[in-house]
Amino acid sequence: MAEERVQRRLTAILAADVVGYSRLMGADEPGTLSALKVHRRELVDGRIAEHEGRIVKLTGDGMLVEFPSVVNAVACAVEIQRGMQARNAEIPHGRRIEFRIGVNLGDVVVEDRDIFGDGVNVAARLEGIASPGGICVSASVREHIGNRLDIHFEDIGDQSLKNIERPVRVYRVALAPQPGTVPAGFRPTSPTADKPSIAVLPFANMSGDPEQEYFADGMTEDLITDLSKVSGLSVIARNSVFTYKGKSVDVQEVSRRFNVAKILEGSVRKAGQRVRINAQLVDGREGTHLWADRYDRDLTDIFALQDEITHAIVEQLKVRLLPAEKQAIEAEPTRNLDAYNYYLQGRHFYHLHSTRHALLAQRLFRKAVELDPLYARAYSGLADCAWFLFTNHHEGASVDEILTASTTALRLDPMLAEAHASHGMALHLSGRNGEALAEFDKAIALDPNLFEAFYLCAYACRDGGDPEGAVRMYGRAAELAPDDYRTKMLQAVMLRDVGRLSEFRAAAEEGIERAERALEANPDIPLAASLGASTLAALEERSRALDWAARALTIAADDPLTHYNIACVYALLGEEEKALDLLEPWSQRVNKVTKNWLVNDTDFNALRDHPRFRRLVERHA
Repeated sequence: MAEERVQRRLTAILAADVVGYSRLMGADEPGTLSALKVHRRELVDGRIAEHEGRIVKLTGDGMLVEFPSVVNAVACAVEIQRGMQARNAEIPHGRRIEFRIGVNLGDVVVEDRDIFGDGVNVAARLEGIASPGGICVSASVREHIGNRLDIHFEDIGDQSLKNIERPVRVYRVALAPQPGTVPAGFRPTSPTADKPSIAVLPFANMSGDPEQEYFADGMTEDLITDLSKVSGLSVIARNSVFTYKGKSVDVQEVSRRFNVAKILEGSVRKAGQRVRINAQLVDGREGTHLWADRYDRDLTDIFALQDEITHAIVEQLKVRLLPAEKQAIEAEPTRNLDAYNYYLQGRHFYHLHSTRHALLAQRLFRKAVELDPLYARAYSGLADCAWFLFTNHHEGASVDEILTASTTALRLDPMLAEAHASHGMALHLSGRNGEALAEFDKAIALDPNLFEAFYLCAYACRDGGDPEGAVRMYGRAAELAPDDYRTKMLQAVMLRDVGRLSEFRAAAEEGIERAERALEANPDIPLAASLGASTLAALEERSRALDWAARALTIAADDPLTHYNIACVYALLGEEEKALDLLEPWSQRVNKVTKNWLVNDTDFNALRDHPRFRRLVERHA
């Protein structure tokens, strides 16, 4: 009898699975199964059929699909992910069903309508490294697509995929929300082809007084905030553009980096009760000047001056200003100039992200609300300081303080995105995680470029048992703040915990680079040194980790958070007694919420069976 011939063919393979399926099932098995069936029936199966796909197999949380062409496979993947964006728009992050998708073009073995081989294996591994709601494709797919689909690809380089012999060149599909598929008020976080785009560079302080830096920074931030209220504009986030503060800038390089067409730059001179602002709009592609003006006014006219500049930019970019947007831009945050001055100073110190500076910012925000009890943004500043101090274990900071300040801010201005973010943090720390995620959703819908919304949402996802959600939120926060070391290091921890080890190493190494830059600029930041030490320990760089740990303890010998992070270092390096020596006093000083970190932090896995550690956990569980 002749040996049966193995059937082979070149085919396009799509692999998909549900992010965090086990967590979703553990939290609500009937609801998860029901929602997944509805998504398949109303969206997924129909898109597969429209693109002539054949479902090869289904698992509880995923599927394998074969397509007659690469174009069909990628088009189907894009439509599914965009459809899921719309379906998830009103659902809190912790309850969303999100897919990862990988697409490959490869050789497969066909047997009883099933398919096997490297072509399938690569698709499955690509799915595994895709972000939640994202799509990763192989180089063969990218080459065959060419320009036949209206989508963009991001080259993320050669990737070592599990059980695949050679590295695979991988591309990420850049997905943007589609018109009409997101909640009212939501705007894309990156420039889109159908909107004028702009980056507002930090205005130079020309006052001859370094102490007036806060005022120039405040003008820049307020212009960014006002321009961000215009739905017809795409505006680069504050944290991104402030990486250029104090630097000589090539506007064409800025344009390429942020993919924006226009750049606004200028200067501020404040002297007594007078302020002079020079502003110019530049074509980022050509480097040519489009518009420039000088404003010389009394300081009491500062808000009218900001409105005038915003309207001039909108007019130059030929953007239609909606009535509600015009009203929002022209609304005065306060009529008390001294309160505004205190608020700007407080915001300046808060952005330095240290306990010492947060306490100073808190005092300044309190002065602002004393002068104007109706100043919503100053109350929001108080809420920001309160959560920062609370999560950094400062004595006297409380959840009630965060809740009260954020509630007051929202009562005075329900559309204040930063207040929704702080309120979400207060709700999370109160154990009301579902409500917290809804608040973070509101903050992001109101301001898709708000760093704190993504950073705090990541914190809540991490503590709430959603590591994949934390990875995604920390990733977006890291994009918005290219110099922030915390986000990349914390994202690295989450990537390690979910087993995405190649991505963990890349994120950890970038976090270390950011921390090195931060310490070079401000050598007395204990958090940069202590987080860096724990990250280096996770990377198994023992010598550097111990050096950084010693530096952190020298900077802040009595700081509880420093003790905690260095205890993580010693635990990861096998120095159990040293770790416990730091944890014992730490556990006596911190609040009841952060004591739960002892139970959940995977850095302490090596200590779980140690009698001293068990006593700590039993005491504070």
